[in-house]
Amino acid sequence: MSPVPRLVVAAPASGSGKTTVATGLMAALAARGTAVSPHKVGPDYIDPGYHALATGRPGRNLDPWLTSEDLVVPLFLHGAAGAEVAVVEGVMGLFDGAAEQGGFASTAHVAGLLDAPVVLVVDAAAAGRSVAATVHGFRTYDERVRLGGVILNRIGSDGHERMCREAVEELGVPVLGALRRRDDVATPSRHLGLIPAAERSVEAVATVERLGDLVASSCDLDALTALARSAPPLPASARWEPGAQVAAPPPGGGRPRIAVAGGPAFTFGYAENEELLEAAGAEVVRFDPLRDERLPDATRGVVIGGGFPEMYAPELSANEPLRRALVAFASGGGPVYAECAGLLYLGRELDGEPMCGVLEEVTATMAPRLTLGYRSAVAVSDSVVARTGERVRGHEFHRTVTEPRHGGTAAWQWSTTSPEGFVQGDCIASYLHLHWAGEPLFAERMVRASQAEEGEDA
Repeated sequence: MSPVPRLVVAAPASGSGKTTVATGLMAALAARGTAVSPHKVGPDYIDPGYHALATGRPGRNLDPWLTSEDLVVPLFLHGAAGAEVAVVEGVMGLFDGAAEQGGFASTAHVAGLLDAPVVLVVDAAAAGRSVAATVHGFRTYDERVRLGGVILNRIGSDGHERMCREAVEELGVPVLGALRRRDDVATPSRHLGLIPAAERSVEAVATVERLGDLVASSCDLDALTALARSAPPLPASARWEPGAQVAAPPPGGGRPRIAVAGGPAFTFGYAENEELLEAAGAEVVRFDPLRDERLPDATRGVVIGGGFPEMYAPELSANEPLRRALVAFASGGGPVYAECAGLLYLGRELDGEPMCGVLEEVTATMAPRLTLGYRSAVAVSDSVVARTGERVRGHEFHRTVTEPRHGGTAAWQWSTTSPEGFVQGDCIASYLHLHWAGEPLFAERMVRASQAEEGEDA
């Protein structure tokens, strides 16, 4: 059994301060010299970037929709290997899950799978003793959830704190911290939520440090650590191992170099995807489309994940050498896998700025509404990663639209109205984000296609 101390930071609703508390707690514990494993419930890419800054470890997502219920504990143990405590930030309200799926994939669902105590962050800015009614409701709504304590957020004064503390503690629920209103620790947002940590660099580091100082001075770190240690052991044998998910590379097959887009414009991705590529035999290298004028030497496959290319369209367009290199690579049969931001970058135009033109017919523009949600999709054609008829679970998260929505050979179908995405030779691009721990065969196929490309070059 694996005795990983752990707790889940949840809230009654979005905007209550989960990210402030979770990131600050991670940073505060790390500043004490504690090895902290950071996790996020759901498909969020942005919060894990701040978690990584706070802990020095990859931020990892736990999502039973994208992977499966059975993989939540194994993936948690994989991420928490070598850590002294794990902090799991929830998503939305504690009981909010996938639409039309009840509480499936909610914070409460994941907390139950992990058998972890929950710390409820309550925004007390516009309430007094009424916060106790909120806590009472969340404690009794589902008694399978173990509410281990409360952290009060946006407290206005000593008197306000005393009033709220007394009301909550009358319920027999410990108050483990009380954060005062502070504007200097706010994390700036825009159309898809928080600005990713990779885009803010120095400012993001400073923000995380301030969050750590705030939580350290406002919360009982010893009590929170003791609560985490109260979680029962998990079966160590369940730990997820990338090498056990994919077939070993064939002898003499080579170790193809797969270039993964990074930098400020391409910040969305799951660490496990790259780990699976490496386990299947690839050498994973990074390139930044904002700065690198060519693909890494000996590139045999390209992965371009999500991000915010719309914020950097002029700079991406100005890097003509790399755009030409990607067109040449794809035109020569090189395998390319692209999600969301990658789709926009591979198109002909983004908000009037020329992009790569690998997908010559695709133009993209900003839209007035956000498209967000889980998707149950089926492959409608063979591609470098999928085969016709295979079913996957993914999610969409964008405020752009493409014209057309799909090519002559589409990638996926997840609604009754239209196919989605583009398959062109060994290039697949769509708005669908996938966590490859739920589809490890995709990593294996990408590597084998890259090995074939390497063999052809030889």
